[in-house]
Amino acid sequence: MYKTIGILITVIFIISLLLAGIALAVSRISLNRHVWLAGFFAGVLDFFYMPLKYFFYKFSDPRILDKWMVSLKNISNRNSFKKSTKRMIIAPHCMRAMDCPASSKRTGIQCITCGKCVFSQLKKDAPKYGYDLYIVTGSSFVKHIIKEKDYDAALLIACDYELNKVMMGLKGKSIVTYGIPMLNDGCFKTKVDYDKVIETLNMLSS
Repeated sequence: MYKTIGILITVIFIISLLLAGIALAVSRISLNRHVWLAGFFAGVLDFFYMPLKYFFYKFSDPRILDKWMVSLKNISNRNSFKKSTKRMIIAPHCMRAMDCPASSKRTGIQCITCGKCVFSQLKKDAPKYGYDLYIVTGSSFVKHIIKEKDYDAALLIACDYELNKVMMGLKGKSIVTYGIPMLNDGCFKTKVDYDKVIETLNMLSS
């Protein structure tokens, strides 16, 4: 009996390694082209996220794993996002000006369109494409946002780690997500390719 259990555990371990390995390879390929079964492989990577994160931390850069997973999830979620009707943009406060005069409340920074940072333009463009804009100081603010309004889609702007974190957090909330990675990481003076933002808004509207 113990031998049988041992064999079963070994088989499960080998299958798990193969699945995780294939999922990683597919996620890497997804950076450059469309891949099949993106949703399935994204689920596999979500399931094995913590051990994979440790592996990347030890032997590579954990940000690479998040980048690959976000790319895979974007492919998986694209068509569902296009069918959504109640959309929001969630962006990080680290992109605002250092001397930002805006105040904050439970749902994030209240942009006053002062013209000092990219949010002045994004606040004008978001409604044109049917989005509400939220500028948050942490992923915990998302909990307050989804309690106030009933959204079915969220366009996320953040570093790859935060994108993947929020994507996993909203997976069980019936909110489809799509992520736009920032050009740099950090707690302030971060930037996003605004042409990429507009390109994504147009693509998800078509």
